[in-house]
Amino acid sequence: MRLLAFLVVLLLPATTWANDWDALDRPGAIAIMRHALAPGTGDPSGFTLGDCTTQRNLSERGREQARRIGAAFRERGIDFSQVLSSQWCRSRETAELLELGPVSDAPSLNSFFQDYASRDQQTRETLHLIRSAAGRLMLVTHQVNISALTGRGTRSGEVLIIRENDGEIDVIGSILIDP
Repeated sequence: MRLLAFLVVLLLPATTWANDWDALDRPGAIAIMRHALAPGTGDPSGFTLGDCTTQRNLSERGREQARRIGAAFRERGIDFSQVLSSQWCRSRETAELLELGPVSDAPSLNSFFQDYASRDQQTRETLHLIRSAAGRLMLVTHQVNISALTGRGTRSGEVLIIRENDGEIDVIGSILIDP
């Protein structure tokens, strides 16, 4: 019983931080989300950007996860001035299922998992996009993009709350709603 109590106390701060809704109220806070659950890794050979049938897509569980994440934001009255998404179907569908505002494509958020040569350029473009944004911003993208920008990994559907600070990105919170 003591061990269980110790584990609860030990894990409580991580659980609290993992749903840090208040971080969105901090000046300059931006939400960046890894697309919802899309089983597998990378994309199949023959991947075509505009053709979802050639891509790894959201599972039904991932679609439900995206809907629940959007509902959680709406229940708290959190809205976004802009929702920007990778052009990959799994990111775009996630962004649309959130129902947090009109979704616009942002090519700098496209995955570079199969072409790391574009990593630095896309990360610089995403930083520029963040700096030039007005209002509250939601970005929906991929693990590799988030990791390049923040130095941190994310789970499917996880939302990091970040803030740009003199060209660096600080992670100030996280929200995770399991699929």
